Amino acid sequence: MDDHEDDTTRVTALWPDPPPFWKDFTAENIARHERLKEDYAQQQGLDTDAVVRIPNIPADLTNLQPPPEPADGKWKSFDVSETLAETLIPLEDAGVQRLAPVSEKHEDSKHLDRGFELKKLVKSLMLNYLELVGLMSHNPAHAAEKVQDLRTLLFNFHNTVNEYRPHQAREQLIQIMQDHLESKRQETAAIRSVVDKAKRMIEGLASMQVSQADAWAGANGQTDAEAGRQESGRETVGWAEVRDEFA
Repeated sequence: MDDHEDDTTRVTALWPDPPPFWKDFTAENIARHERLKEDYAQQQGLDTDAVVRIPNIPADLTNLQPPPEPADGKWKSFDVSETLAETLIPLEDAGVQRLAPVSEKHEDSKHLDRGFELKKLVKSLMLNYLELVGLMSHNPAHAAEKVQDLRTLLFNFHNTVNEYRPHQAREQLIQIMQDHLESKRQETAAIRSVVDKAKRMIEGLASMQVSQADAWAGANGQTDAEAGRQESGRETVGWAEVRDEFA
């Protein structure tokens, strides 16, 4: 850097100099800013990462944190005015002739079909382009008017597409919610199927002929302990079959 780095009026070749506030980003200032950020987060009971701006910060540390949000919701980016509330600028305000209907309904109270309007604009664009090619081959001096017609058609086409954006966003949200609902329904159906299967298995285990087994054990002179061990073995085998069934 030379001695003229603070001269904002100086015209430079290649890339311009960095903004003058880069000098504030020293290791010492960054460490001070981090300490102030931690202290403020502790005082407010917040997480350090949740702190965006620190009030009443020293002047030499101002550039180390993001600027405040615009109070009126307007700012400039590359000398272009921007707003938080994005609104579609009418063609009339931009000095462009409107070709598509303005309202959502025609004069006969039918709903405006933007897809149909876009198709008409595309056909008009193709026709005017062919006419422009013909003029350029025969009389190029009269092509400026046709170029202006193409610009008007393109502006109207782009404006009609932008007017369709809210409907497109709603349809996308509806589709996402429907897909989510269908996924939950499939999961619920799968869970119910497994529950029904488990109930049938449990009912099958419960309906084992215990009485016949007890009678057979009594006929063969088995003791209660032996009968219990046999019953426990049957339960073990039964639960093993259940695990194999749902594995």
